[in-house]
Amino acid sequence: MPQTDIGSTSTSDIASSFTDYSVPSETTDGETVGKENFWINEKWNQYLGYYKKIPELRAAIDARATWTVGKGYQTDDFLVEGILDDIHGNGVDTFNTILENSIRSMNIGGDAFCEIIRDDEGNLINVKPLDPGTIRIVFDAKGMITRYEQFTGKNPPKKFTTAEMFHLSRNRVADEVHGVSVIEAVEDIILMRNEAMDDWKRVMHRNVDPMIAYKLDTDDPAKIAAFKAKVDAAKGKGENMYIPQGTVEFEVISLAPNANLNPLAWIDSLNNYFYEAVGTPKIVIGNAADFTEASAKISYLSFQQSVEEEQLFIEEQVYTQLGLPINLEFPASLENELISDNKKDVENGASQPAETTEQPVTEEGGETV
Repeated sequence: MPQTDIGSTSTSDIASSFTDYSVPSETTDGETVGKENFWINEKWNQYLGYYKKIPELRAAIDARATWTVGKGYQTDDFLVEGILDDIHGNGVDTFNTILENSIRSMNIGGDAFCEIIRDDEGNLINVKPLDPGTIRIVFDAKGMITRYEQFTGKNPPKKFTTAEMFHLSRNRVADEVHGVSVIEAVEDIILMRNEAMDDWKRVMHRNVDPMIAYKLDTDDPAKIAAFKAKVDAAKGKGENMYIPQGTVEFEVISLAPNANLNPLAWIDSLNNYFYEAVGTPKIVIGNAADFTEASAKISYLSFQQSVEEEQLFIEEQVYTQLGLPINLEFPASLENELISDNKKDVENGASQPAETTEQPVTEEGGETV
């Protein structure tokens, strides 16, 4: 007879089978190993694939590039304007499209590279965009970039001095010699969202064309194959089938209504999270759903600050690396409109300045303290 002593009770060890979520550690480029050190973006092709395949990612990056270039460059120097007008990149570019291309590449892979071409007298004559996936950055033991190398096919690498390369890095951290791709932080969101959409696509297909299990009264492979061909052909054309009674049984395999979770809320949540993480509000790319006028203005104003910061970065890099002073104008600012709306609210009594100012204190006798 088994022992039934309550003292022999034991517990499971389920906790040990779970692994807590953790983020892997990272190191910068400061850990140099010799006189020359190298870095090349080995994920460029993968990130470029994300950009070309994922529509919301492409829209967000394109919007940032378009808004950063704004209404194009401006300069008060006629000599600088003449130089920039003669820059044609690969032959059909303008300086505006070169900047937009560079901003797009910088967001995709973290870095953008353009060859600086000068004449025999050192005058700037062209700026030609390059493939970031082919460029290797060479830096010394102190973390200073010494040159760039371009690898194309089996040819020996083409070497560029720092004066021959226009290099933009997005969100450099500490002593790193390269930028950080915007895709790196949103990759998991992209994968989760598209996996959920693919799963929901299968559910919708099964609602229209449910899976059916046929129970045949034969195990003859030839007869089974013939029946399968007839069923598949009929289903493909949407035709009826007429089967002798008692020869075939079938069962429609489907989920009962509400038996599975609705992924639409999850997909929508990931979508909102994506735009928040990538730093481009949906309102900017033309999606005004779920936005009130006030929230849309705040989102737009927040986006404006980040774009103007990026414009300042581009202006400084063009001046530092190319020696050309330019100004990038923001396309359309809402700052004055927000100030005007706030003034109207005060005038109409919607906002009372007195509510936030200190009021005089009176005693019972009515005397002001």
